[in-house]
Amino acid sequence: MTEKTESKYLINLEKHFAKDNPVLLKAAKVFHDLDQLEYDLGLIEMDETTACNCSWWPIISMIGGNSTAKSRFVNSYLGTQQLLSGIQASSHKFTVLLHNQASTSATLPGTALDVDFRYPFYQISKRIEQQQKGEGKRINSYLELKTINSERLKGRLFIDSPNISSLPGNPVAALLTKHIIENSDLVFVFTDVFESPTPMLDDLIQNITVHQDANKFVYLIDEPIATLNPAKTNEIISSWQRKLSALGLNTGQFIVLPNQQININPQNQSDFTEIDQRLANVAHDRTYRVLDTLEKNIRQIDNAVIPEVKTGIALWKERVNMSSLIVLAFIAILVVFAEIQIGVLDLLIDPIIGPIVLGILVAFMVPIHLLVSRLQAKLIINKLNGRQKELHLMENLANLFERNLTVTRMLLPITEPVGWNKKTRARLTQLSENTKELVQLMNDSFSTYNEQPNTDYSDPLHL
Repeated sequence: MTEKTESKYLINLEKHFAKDNPVLLKAAKVFHDLDQLEYDLGLIEMDETTACNCSWWPIISMIGGNSTAKSRFVNSYLGTQQLLSGIQASSHKFTVLLHNQASTSATLPGTALDVDFRYPFYQISKRIEQQQKGEGKRINSYLELKTINSERLKGRLFIDSPNISSLPGNPVAALLTKHIIENSDLVFVFTDVFESPTPMLDDLIQNITVHQDANKFVYLIDEPIATLNPAKTNEIISSWQRKLSALGLNTGQFIVLPNQQININPQNQSDFTEIDQRLANVAHDRTYRVLDTLEKNIRQIDNAVIPEVKTGIALWKERVNMSSLIVLAFIAILVVFAEIQIGVLDLLIDPIIGPIVLGILVAFMVPIHLLVSRLQAKLIINKLNGRQKELHLMENLANLFERNLTVTRMLLPITEPVGWNKKTRARLTQLSENTKELVQLMNDSFSTYNEQPNTDYSDPLHL
């Protein structure tokens, strides 16, 4: 077994989390063990890592409707006077907001996100291309990256989606909206999005419904502060809870936003206490999301990768055997004709000539069988490459299949992929157990399971 070198990405992650997040530090090591297993199977290359299947940044997405509530919140909350995406109704781009110390904002094209696996839109152009032919090349029309000097952006990524009302009802917009909801640790949904029906609203409600039990949705209500008092605030929240419940949205936190003027006061940060408290936990949400991705990557090998390769091998064997049988059937027909014409049956059953003829037949059929095996393998490889794209797998299914193209495996009825054995399955089970232990370790950081209650009943408090 060749030892796989640890990817630079994992090394950087370990350095980053060495001091402040021991759970993610250990998770990076489990990812490396998973990389080693997949490398041994031939599913990934030496410099690849399964850790790039998710972004390790805490991710907060924002989805708004027709009003300027979202854009005013972005400017106010991030403490910037700059006009950010989502303000103009004509903006159709999903914008990733990233912290930068520079005083001036910089805007980078969507390709900066598509090729960098540290960000949540890594290789999204391939999925866009599958969704709508030709659109994958227009990634810059859908995505952009903006850097902003804001303290609240440190260590986090904000994704500002276009206003739902301005989004065209096309498959790409629906795909990107679904993608940010799936991959975010927290989603701010501005309630103005529900005030007017749009082509995208039904898709949005469906996506929220699928993930609403994940405790990732916060509904932000934009109301003038002058008309609010505690009783009025509760009345407004209750009203929105009833409205969304009628749409099938029954979970999520509701926060009434303060009145935000266009010319904001950067020093006035106290208005966002509830939001700050919610964001304080987003790093924990990120940790659970990464661990969940790790567990899914482990299960994916047993549930998707190996079954796909097994199916390919079974189909390959079936086609090769059928082709060989056709050749044998053709030879049998020739023998029948020969028997009718000149009579060869006596020669075939002769104790000396018969085995010689059989040996010649085997010597003829073996290279034919091997040749047919390699020809059919090319068709299976193309099929597996297509399945890899359909399932959005980084694992190279065709490479694992090609490892089975040995003389022994082509001649014998072996359907298990090379390397997939009890030892490998045991390694996979151990990785799954290690991941579960990390989840328990994360849980223990909030409470201790075996903590004993105070049983000193002599304490007056227990009398």
